[in-house]
Amino acid sequence: MEAQTAPKLQNPPKPRNPITELWWFFAISACVKLLLIPAYKSTDFEVHRHWLAITHSLPLSQWYSDETSIWTLDYPPFFAYFERFLSVFANLIDPQIVHLQKGLNYSSNTVLYFQRISVILSDLCLLYGVFRLTRNSDSMKQKMIWVLVIWSPMLVIVDHLHFQYNGFLLGILLISLSCLEEGRDLMGGLIFAVLLCFKHLFAVAAPVYFVYLLRHYCWKGLVRGFWRLSVLGTVVVAVFALAYAPFVYHGQMQQVIHRMFPFGRGLCHAYWAPNFWVFYIILDKVLAFLLGRLGFNIQAPAASFTGGLVGDSSPFAVLPQVTPATTFILVLISLSPCLIKAWRHPRPSLITRWVAYAYTCGFMFGWHVHEKASLHFVIPLAIVAVQSLDNARHYFLISIVSCYSLFPLLYEAQEYPIRVLLLLLHSTLMWLGFSAQFANGIALETANSGKKKDDDFQTKRRSVAAAQKGGFIIGCVHWSYLVGMLLVEIWGQFLHPIIFGEKLPFIPLMLISTYCGIGVIGDKSIYWVRSNGNMVGRIL
Repeated sequence: MEAQTAPKLQNPPKPRNPITELWWFFAISACVKLLLIPAYKSTDFEVHRHWLAITHSLPLSQWYSDETSIWTLDYPPFFAYFERFLSVFANLIDPQIVHLQKGLNYSSNTVLYFQRISVILSDLCLLYGVFRLTRNSDSMKQKMIWVLVIWSPMLVIVDHLHFQYNGFLLGILLISLSCLEEGRDLMGGLIFAVLLCFKHLFAVAAPVYFVYLLRHYCWKGLVRGFWRLSVLGTVVVAVFALAYAPFVYHGQMQQVIHRMFPFGRGLCHAYWAPNFWVFYIILDKVLAFLLGRLGFNIQAPAASFTGGLVGDSSPFAVLPQVTPATTFILVLISLSPCLIKAWRHPRPSLITRWVAYAYTCGFMFGWHVHEKASLHFVIPLAIVAVQSLDNARHYFLISIVSCYSLFPLLYEAQEYPIRVLLLLLHSTLMWLGFSAQFANGIALETANSGKKKDDDFQTKRRSVAAAQKGGFIIGCVHWSYLVGMLLVEIWGQFLHPIIFGEKLPFIPLMLISTYCGIGVIGDKSIYWVRSNGNMVGRIL
């Protein structure tokens, strides 16, 4: 008898190609960004246009000393070189873009399209960083991370409406983190050093990198460890030498440092970022008011909290004055639990979580923090969010709060529907994505994978229960907070103009900062670093 053969399948399914799928994600986001080209332009649009003109029209020795405009160059040299690279193409398209004098506040369609498209193309760096970080993940997690990062409404608002290049810079960060997760410590450290020479505000995570690399890469015995430390130090020094050597040669280093660290600006940015200092400021105002009513002679400060472009400020009437050194110390103290954990258990799989925690600390306690700096921790947290139900729940709230805190950046009426639709779409995609992920039993599998410590038991029970109930759920406290956010928006957008007209315009902004600050501070993901569900440190 002839052996029976199994019937062949008709039209077998094609194997999945994640690279093609990722390109589709990028293409859809690029189409949306192209539609937004004619939308609102902020002062940052002219800032970067002026930097194109500075780097194209002036010799390198004058880049950091030019005062043709108030929008002086204040990013590190690699970003200046990046602007110089872009200026070559800008000059070919329209020489007026890079004209230092005639180009001031230049607003033709050529500069509009050139700069907008340059940001879209620079997002290819973010695309590569996301690909590297997710290429070993399963399909569900990959797509969820792509949605959270590539379709991030915060990046659309900050980069493609307000105008900056955060996607490009965050892509460099994600590439560095992917190298560390793969065990390529030297390459990860090198790329992070490159990032610092593009934008120095990313240096908040430098202590985490230092401790992790010292323990994981260099701590290999006396001779081998010293050799690795020497190699790592040489690589980092070489990167900074490449960036700054031309300015050292021209005697410009003091001016470069002065531009990069303008501590004369106020403690807070012109619009208060929703961090710890919001409540410190409000407490000072309340105490000054109460003590004044009680008969105490309280001198109202002459300076403001938001020095912006000029001047030192001492704005507190009752509470101790805050200096840059004070904020630096507070950031280091809040970072200490993370640094201890990185030293004791330097695990590559946790480095992204620790870096996100570091940027959270910088956002909470840093000097002159911009509201846009929340991107520094929200984007890395997207990688962490898919790992467990608790992470997803915390990310759901913190990403909504951070996105809503950016609304005042787009203050013109025609952009209002855009920002609302972006946040609603983001929230809906998060809800559907996390529900699908955890309803498929991912949380259940994670909870039952191996024996864990007793203090992890409650976390796993919640994950199992959520998976059995249908996936992603948030508690009544989170729901109440989100309803309160809706009420804050209704007041600021509709009721305040009706009741007060143009009077007290600062109240809606103050409410948004304060309410978002409550959300940021109150969410456990901001204060706790988790390692397999174990809480290892709290900021406050």
